[in-house]
Amino acid sequence: MKAIIYSEVGDAGVLQLVERDVPEPGAGEVRVKVAVSGVNPTDWKTRSGATNPKKFDEVTPHLDGAGVIDAVGAGVDPGRVGQRVWLFMATLGRNTGTASEYTVVDEWHAVPLGDASFELGASLGVPALTAHRVLTVSEDGPDRLAPKALDGKAVLVAGGAGAVGHAAIQLARWSGATVISTISGPEKAALATAAGAHHVVNYRDGDAAEQVRGIAPDGVDIVAEVALGANLALDLAVLRTRGTICTYANDGGKPVELDVRQNMMLNTRFQFMVLYTVGAAALRAGAEDIAAAVRDGALPVGEEHGLPLTRFPLDRTADAHRAVQDGAVGKVLVNVG
Repeated sequence: MKAIIYSEVGDAGVLQLVERDVPEPGAGEVRVKVAVSGVNPTDWKTRSGATNPKKFDEVTPHLDGAGVIDAVGAGVDPGRVGQRVWLFMATLGRNTGTASEYTVVDEWHAVPLGDASFELGASLGVPALTAHRVLTVSEDGPDRLAPKALDGKAVLVAGGAGAVGHAAIQLARWSGATVISTISGPEKAALATAAGAHHVVNYRDGDAAEQVRGIAPDGVDIVAEVALGANLALDLAVLRTRGTICTYANDGGKPVELDVRQNMMLNTRFQFMVLYTVGAAALRAGAEDIAAAVRDGALPVGEEHGLPLTRFPLDRTADAHRAVQDGAVGKVLVNVG
């Protein structure tokens, strides 16, 4: 089979297209013939050596993807053979991700996709699971998502034109929240609106907090935050008492300074999260709820739905990594099958 690998960390040039043996699934595992592989910022950061230390002599990258189960290991229902699935966290504890024609994952990391497109399936994974976690950690909110789960809640999504922001908008709207997104200009406002945001606010406007408060006079319940250092002042200006700021990144790298008394008076809940360490229970719950949202048609992708797709063939995976690293808007995909 054809696979992308790297044997040393570095820039995208370390990625190589090679031939490898087709893997066999072990007990509790499934083998998937990959159709589309999704690229996330964590993929290039891991490849570059900027985050987790390299644990294997050789790595096939990419956590997310979609394809068809073509073999199962012991203990797995043989009826799953032929099932269309989306994959998440494929390289968690493994050195073989989805940037190859076949990959093997634990059975529960292969989620039924139904009739949805492989492009949609490969766009879920990290973005959708991150968004699910963001929306289910508040003190006064639900720990699972479903229609009406967030009725009466106001959710502020920072950076609604990004992949996680896009998923957060869609999942929050599917769950009944009033969704506000902060954006930097008209093009990204159009994407956030297409994703389903009820309101968009340009955070560069001097009255951004006033605009948000005009929409949610009592404050927002949950902030899905991508740049905590840059946005903290705005977040606290619009957060309701006992509200939650859940941050999954700190784009721009601005240091965070907290006014302790201000946050005491608000009873602010800060939740910091990364999928690698949320635990199996959170991943399982997220995968189940996301699958339900997919069945309801609540997570479409494509520019008309607020998430432009940029595609590369397998032999140009290095270019796909460069595109993500350079800040491509929307979702970058690698066509494998």
